[in-house]
Amino acid sequence: MRRPVAIVTALVLFGEAVGIVLINAVLATVAENQHMSLAGMDPDAMSAGTWVMGGVSGLLLVLCGLIALIAGVRDRTPGRVGRIVLIGCAVVHGVLGAVTVGLVGWAAFAFMMAVLALLVLTLLSYGPESRPRTQRPELTPTAP
Repeated sequence: MRRPVAIVTALVLFGEAVGIVLINAVLATVAENQHMSLAGMDPDAMSAGTWVMGGVSGLLLVLCGLIALIAGVRDRTPGRVGRIVLIGCAVVHGVLGAVTVGLVGWAAFAFMMAVLALLVLTLLSYGPESRPRTQRPELTPTAP
């Protein structure tokens, strides 16, 4: 069951990456067309910052998706760095889920929690591998 979960997690993260880039592209275009600024900041800087934020966020989500996809295809536990990246992604989804309740609504919260659940399930299903116990020889004396 862990392979399909990791692959679905990767596909959802890839879709989310596309969505984040598109949302930031719309926000950057609106900020540029309306010459919006925040506290007197240059409107071009606002637009450029939004483009950069969308691109970086998308790349990080693609990285997380690749780690989950590789784990699912190989059916092996991600390495230490891979697990740290997936844990960071899960924490970000949890925090953003809490923020989206008030700003966007319950539907966005439900989506963020579904992605969080997929990430946690992927991390738990690919937990530390249990090492096989070595068989110790019996210490009973043998008859001569």
